[in-house]
Amino acid sequence: MTRRVVLTADDLGRDDATTEVIGALLAEGHVTATTLITVSPVSERAVNLVRSLGVVPHLHVTLSGERGLPRWRPLGEAPSLVDRDGDLTDDPMALAGRATTVDIRHEMDAQLTWMRERGLPPQAVDSHAGVLYGLYGRAGGSVLADALRWCARQGLAFRLPRDPVPWWGGPLPPPLQAAHEQAVALADSLGVSLPATVVTNRRAADDLGGYEALRDHLVGSLVGLPEGTSELFLHPSRENAVRGPDGLARTWEARLLRDPMWHRTLQHEGIDVVAQWWP
Repeated sequence: MTRRVVLTADDLGRDDATTEVIGALLAEGHVTATTLITVSPVSERAVNLVRSLGVVPHLHVTLSGERGLPRWRPLGEAPSLVDRDGDLTDDPMALAGRATTVDIRHEMDAQLTWMRERGLPPQAVDSHAGVLYGLYGRAGGSVLADALRWCARQGLAFRLPRDPVPWWGGPLPPPLQAAHEQAVALADSLGVSLPATVVTNRRAADDLGGYEALRDHLVGSLVGLPEGTSELFLHPSRENAVRGPDGLARTWEARLLRDPMWHRTLQHEGIDVVAQWWP
């Protein structure tokens, strides 16, 4: 059995602290991939950083903002994605209720073009805040299907796990299970590459209780990885970069990626660390 994993740090360009931490992890070899937010004021500095490291990030399609950060604006004309002030809404549920597939597609085009114009043509795409996965609103299935068709036209892989159980933490509810099966079948028919599974941390520090709980959970996830190439994505940063207990959890994630026990587990399990989950 051959098991491989891509170690990805999400949210490059989100803010200065996160960008600095991810740059250090890339330089140290503790992560093999990163995803770039293109709509942030820090995005240009992030581009200069990864260019100096010889790294091409994935496109972290960003259709909504975040509370606690300066407001982000879309790169293209996307009226259904913005509030009255022209900034991206920080409420994914509100976004799902009003966003049109045309505006989503136009903004994805604009963000992809932005990266290509800077000499960083991505080979894979994922979704900030999960908007493209259809987790919010009644039109979720059509949003995901449209995203997959867009990836096929652009020749891009997409972060959608073939096996969703490790990401979800158990079997999907029946409606989500059916939608997931349809999406995987569509991706295969379009030739869009998907990872075998996806692993991440979905809990804040208050829920975890301590660093060791985070480490034990993710080490256990490594042991259970299926055959093929999977992706583990985390959001390493400094505590002051994110409000509340989420900030502390992100410092624990950065610590985990440097933890000798983590690296010993990868070696003991015979899991190869690679840079991509597509052919």
